[in-house]
Amino acid sequence: MILYQFGNSVCAQKVRITLAEKGLDWEAREVDLFKSEQYSPEYLKLNPKGVVPTLVHDGRAINESTLICEYLDSMFPKPELVPKDPYKCYQMRLWSKMVDEGLHEGTTEISFSAMFRHKMKNLTEEKRQLRFKNIGDPRRKDRFFSTYNDGPDSMFVLHAIAAYEKAFKRLDETLSDGRNWILGDNYTLADINLMPYVARLSYLSLLDIWIEDRPSIKSWWLRSQDLPSFKAGISSLIMEDEYEAMLVHGLGIKNRMQDRYNDYLKSLR
Repeated sequence: MILYQFGNSVCAQKVRITLAEKGLDWEAREVDLFKSEQYSPEYLKLNPKGVVPTLVHDGRAINESTLICEYLDSMFPKPELVPKDPYKCYQMRLWSKMVDEGLHEGTTEISFSAMFRHKMKNLTEEKRQLRFKNIGDPRRKDRFFSTYNDGPDSMFVLHAIAAYEKAFKRLDETLSDGRNWILGDNYTLADINLMPYVARLSYLSLLDIWIEDRPSIKSWWLRSQDLPSFKAGISSLIMEDEYEAMLVHGLGIKNRMQDRYNDYLKSLR
């Protein structure tokens, strides 16, 4: 079992949490996104979209992190991370869908505006243009150009703020009955799929913008961080310089993010 990954990729993180929960042995193959290794002919044979992660199991490539996690639960059913009850399974997938369709892009834009745009600016012009050129998805290219040029003032960062607010409002309402996890007493892929996206805001020192007055989410977040699989899949694998870079760059945009969040809430009244 081989996982092609980038260490600080949120998608790779949720797969690693799932692998840890299942107690599986696997081999890591690093794909350096800033060296455009995801666009190498060899890797594109495994993942035509040129994204990470890719799981290779028994010689077969499985793509899309949400589907990889469900695949792992099907292949290795203990401990159970996908409810057997069809309605609960449906509820779990609604959370996965929300992450994939809203928070994933949102995390990318916030991370890029805070931190990765600075890395891009330090590249040579040739390498920077190669990074943009190889995206291949015009919509994604527009987002990258916007966050590269405008940082936290990008329209796509506002979309990210709205996506996170919608998710946290829903999570707060879900946890309001005192349950420990999204679907009840046991955590599932609904929780696991969400954890890396909350972690990224936390490491950027931006999380309190959304959850300062949401104690139920704070409690859920503390429980999540205490999980051995969370530590194995995320926190223990982030290098000290990565922690420091996220903190510094996140603090650099925090005031502007708070202002945009406040303006967004006002627009809803």
